Amino acid sequence: MLKILKIGYWIVNIAIITRLLAIHFIIKERSYTDSINFYKYPLPVIIAVILGLSIFLYKRKYNVILAGILLVIWLGRSFKIHIPETVDGTDLEIVFWNASRDNGLEGAFSENEGIPDILVLVESKPNNIENFKAKYPSYYLYKSQREMYVFSKTPLHIESQHTSPYNSTVIQFQTRNIHFYAVDVTGSMDVPREWELGFVNKLLSTNQRAVILGDFNLPYESKHLKRLKTNFNHAFNKKGNGFRETWFWNLPLLSLDHIWISKDLKILKTKKIHTFKSDHAMLKTYIRP
Repeated sequence: MLKILKIGYWIVNIAIITRLLAIHFIIKERSYTDSINFYKYPLPVIIAVILGLSIFLYKRKYNVILAGILLVIWLGRSFKIHIPETVDGTDLEIVFWNASRDNGLEGAFSENEGIPDILVLVESKPNNIENFKAKYPSYYLYKSQREMYVFSKTPLHIESQHTSPYNSTVIQFQTRNIHFYAVDVTGSMDVPREWELGFVNKLLSTNQRAVILGDFNLPYESKHLKRLKTNFNHAFNKKGNGFRETWFWNLPLLSLDHIWISKDLKILKTKKIHTFKSDHAMLKTYIRP
C-alpha cells in the first residue's frame, strides 16, 4: 500500500509541475482562461509550489534540482545590475506610482524624497487641488476623472484622454517637447487584457521622443506587450538594479508597473522605490532629452 501511495504522489507531482511549466513557458495567454492561469502562476510561485510538493515525496532531490534551475532562470530574467550614469540639472526625473487609493500627491513626494519633474499617480486618494495649487503655484497639475493625476514642473499640455468601455484610461500629454502616455489598465479579471492592450496600442501615435508609463496590470513576460518591447526600451531593464517586479507588497512576484522610453531618448538610471504605503512599488527613471 505504501508503495502505491508513493507512486501516486509522484504521478500527481509530475502532473502538477508539467501543467504549471506548460502554462508559464508554452501556453501563456493562448486563451482567456489560459491568461488567468498565466498571471496567477509567475515563476516565483511555481518554484514555491514545486518545493511545497517535495514535502510529500520520499525522494525530493529532483524537485529541489528543478526548483534550483527555475530560480536561476528567474534571477537571470528579473534581477538587473547596471551602473547608473551621472544625472545633471538638465535631465528629466520621471516618477510613476499606483498609490493604492490610500496616498496622494504629497505622499508621493514624500516616498520619492523630493519633487520630480514629472509625476503620474494612478488610483490616488482625492487631493485638494486648490490647496495644492496654492502651495505650489509655479507647478502644473492635471486631474482626470478616474483617480489619475499628472504633475509637471514645466508647462503641461494635455492632448487627449481616452477611457475604454472597461475603464482602462490613457492620458496623452506633452511637456519639455516629449510625448507622454499615462496608462492605467483595468485590473478586473473579467476583462481580457488583450482587449485593453489593443485599446492602449491604438492610442500610441508615435515612438519618437515618447515616454509611456503606468500600471498595465500585465507582467513583463506578457505577449500583449510585444509592440512596446519592439519600439521602446524598458526603463528598468535598461538601467535598473535589483528585481524588476513591482507587485506585491515588496515581494517580487509580478512586473505590473512599467516605464517605457523611446529609443531616441537616453535612460540614465532607474530605481524601484520600496514602500509599504501601497501594494505597488514606485518607479523612478532619469532620462536625457
